[in-house]
Amino acid sequence: MTSALGSVASLAARAGGTVVRQVRSVLEHGNGPGAASAPASGWLVVSIYREPTEIDATSLPAPLAAYGDRIETRIRPAPGGKGSELAARLIQRDSGSAPGPARLTGSDPQGDLRSALRKAKQLIEVGEVLAVDPTPHGKRNATPAGAALEAATKRAPKGGVL
Repeated sequence: MTSALGSVASLAARAGGTVVRQVRSVLEHGNGPGAASAPASGWLVVSIYREPTEIDATSLPAPLAAYGDRIETRIRPAPGGKGSELAARLIQRDSGSAPGPARLTGSDPQGDLRSALRKAKQLIEVGEVLAVDPTPHGKRNATPAGAALEAATKRAPKGGVL
């Protein structure tokens, strides 16, 4: 009987710890489960299939170089010796504004940086920014699925297609 009581107490303690960690995460980072937002530190990171010594931190690819002194970058070895991590973050961020309204108006600095970071990754690895074949020309029939596809395509360069 004591063993069964110990098992129940152990399960309750683990469940309580999980709940506490989730509540802490929401309070510290200001986002709920499933919310897609930037990390609290503001660093955006991509893995690059190149050694850190092959990436010149002083001459970044054009998409990141265009930011000039408005961003800071860092390059470090990726975990497990699998290439490098290129990280970038805006030096001055609007921490008080919600990202949703900024995205709707088309002025999302974090999204623009995310897009520039992905383009820089492609330039370093492949030498060009890869693009999907252009959509067919002409008039499309307006359907709910077509509208959803158009919205996802417009958002893809900044946030990626989920």
